[in-house]
Amino acid sequence: MWQRIRHYPRVIVMQPVLEIIAVDDFALWPVGEHESYGYLVLDGELTPAEVGTAVMRIADCNDFEPEEEHGPCPTDPLGTYLHGLLTMPDLFAAGGFRVTDNATNTVFVELGCCNGLETWRDWLEVLDGTGCSYFGHDPSSMAERVGDIVRLTLDAHGTDGSPVIELPVDQVRTLVAGAQQDLQDFLSLAGTWAERHLPAHAAAVTAALARALDLAPTQ
Repeated sequence: MWQRIRHYPRVIVMQPVLEIIAVDDFALWPVGEHESYGYLVLDGELTPAEVGTAVMRIADCNDFEPEEEHGPCPTDPLGTYLHGLLTMPDLFAAGGFRVTDNATNTVFVELGCCNGLETWRDWLEVLDGTGCSYFGHDPSSMAERVGDIVRLTLDAHGTDGSPVIELPVDQVRTLVAGAQQDLQDFLSLAGTWAERHLPAHAAAVTAALARALDLAPTQ
């Protein structure tokens, strides 16, 4: 049985969030203190240390050995750390668009394992395409369009009921547009941050972040 919850449009919030894993000995640039497996909301209001944390995490998500055609890995610590982010064609940023009711702290979409911010446009598929999308697993959050409403389910595979909310399509469209703008604002902020903290790599890092977040590059 679904647990039906009446919705109040004024308190439903959609936010782009990045899953954070704490690192104790990171020294390549200033970062903030965060607990592992929490989420950092990405928007234009982050402090420089929080932006540093986000850039660190996205680089860490892509810390794989690139294919040979992407060139040899640099030998300096900073170049080595950024190599995957700057050279891999398909980038990953653990997280996604989380949906909550701030008045009751009820979560309707929580990002599960293997979900990434680079797939945020799946929300557009819900609105105007296939009409359904999943956002990782454990929990298996789902958004499904049914006529003129979008049904959000925290855990579609839950056995003991799951919070469910139904929102008008137009409201979800507005929420998605707002979350996309938050991502764009973060990218602009990160570009300014990179010019200060990674001046030799600023343009390349900003372009890589845009690809990792599936956004148009900043001007």
